[in-house]
Amino acid sequence: MASRTAKIPKLATADVCDASGRAVDVIALPWRDYGKRLDFAGPVSTLKTIDDNTHVRTLLEEQGEGRVLIIDGAGSMRSALVGGNLAALASQNGWAGIIVNGCVRDIHELIDEDIGIKALATCPRKSIKNNQGDINIPISIGGVIVKPGFWIIADGDGVVVSPELPSL
Repeated sequence: MASRTAKIPKLATADVCDASGRAVDVIALPWRDYGKRLDFAGPVSTLKTIDDNTHVRTLLEEQGEGRVLIIDGAGSMRSALVGGNLAALASQNGWAGIIVNGCVRDIHELIDEDIGIKALATCPRKSIKNNQGDINIPISIGGVIVKPGFWIIADGDGVVVSPELPSL
């Protein structure tokens, strides 16, 4: 695996799929873009939680080192797991992106942050804070298993998951 601090070449999801075939998976969900960056890639950190973003903050307070946080919020539309403050924190701490299988809010703030953000939808309600969720465990989103340390490549065409940094 490439170093987390190494410069990641720009990768297009279509090119990765063409070059890698079935060695990579596509998370085929109706993603929408919310951050300033539309294209991003990096090694994965995972979080499984429903309607509780306590651990989202915990993870984003760490130095991101170009990582992508992928949050399995079970597709919940009841509350947002990421908002403007967390997006700013992630951008300041060097995260490449955040992918939420659920909702975000404060989209007028998210678009100004230099980070990639993909989610299913928006919801104005903030999440609960009960310190629930599992950090850096294998998760399944859209039928695709994502493990910590796998790679995410994301752009306007979608989200691709690879066990290692794809070479083109």
